Amino acid sequence: MNRELGRVLGEVQKVIVGKQDVIEKILMAMLAEGHILLDDVPGVGKTSLALALSRAMGLVCHRVQFTPDVLPSDIVGFSVYDRESGEMVYRPGVICHTNLLLGDEINRTSSKTQSALLEAMEEGQVTVDGCTHPLETPFIVIATQNHVGTAGTQLLPYAQLDRFMVRLQLGYPDYEAQMQLLRDRQTENPVTQVEEVGTDLVRMQSEVREVTVSQAILSYITRLSVASRESARLELGISPRGALFLMRMAKASAYLEGRDFVLPRDVQRLFVDVCAHRVIVARQARASSEADVLREILGATEVPDLRG
Repeated sequence: MNRELGRVLGEVQKVIVGKQDVIEKILMAMLAEGHILLDDVPGVGKTSLALALSRAMGLVCHRVQFTPDVLPSDIVGFSVYDRESGEMVYRPGVICHTNLLLGDEINRTSSKTQSALLEAMEEGQVTVDGCTHPLETPFIVIATQNHVGTAGTQLLPYAQLDRFMVRLQLGYPDYEAQMQLLRDRQTENPVTQVEEVGTDLVRMQSEVREVTVSQAILSYITRLSVASRESARLELGISPRGALFLMRMAKASAYLEGRDFVLPRDVQRLFVDVCAHRVIVARQARASSEADVLREILGATEVPDLRG
């Protein structure tokens, strides 16, 4: 594994024990310049994970607790009249001057407020009263939502779901991880003990873009995407954006392992995490989940042989 990122992983695991695979996938999404949706039950460490990552990587982190009364202007900012200058002056919102925006329980705010994130997540800027304001580089959103206790929640618009590079779940810790968690938190919060590694995320993102993807791998991703669109078990298949995100995540996976080229296993490892929230299961297949259908497609699609 890349040495810098290995140190980041070690620091984050001081807080989130036994979840190396999920942490690695979040790092991949950050390297691939994508946004992350953590979709899980309350209390499994979603917020602690995001805070630990920002501390370890030296990123400026802002946190917003989404509630029904949060307004779009709270997120993107607003203009106010300045009497001295006689002009409208822009007041930045929470999304500005930050590298990592932690949006807690994003599904508890209104659809209007959720949609305020769309331009920022896609284009790295916000537009207020006709004026465009660029965001910091890097800019990453880690949003959390709980899929239980749906009273007072708003489903994320599909257009916004499609902008998240991956949707992940932490899940409950096993026995040993739970015991360590209890021991570590008797006197202090381990998040405060996370040390900054001093990574240059912008440089690493640039290096990830240079990772080689062969024609065979591009064909593999394309065949998986087409198979999802043609599947009778899916009402909506993988979008072109989904295929692009899968390629970028596969490049980040290779980089994390210290390679400058993508292998089929990079695509296979990430296929469900990148694509499950982009597809809709057909009515006649509702007994299966999106992940189940995608795993079937993955198993039925020929894997390229790169030895030739």
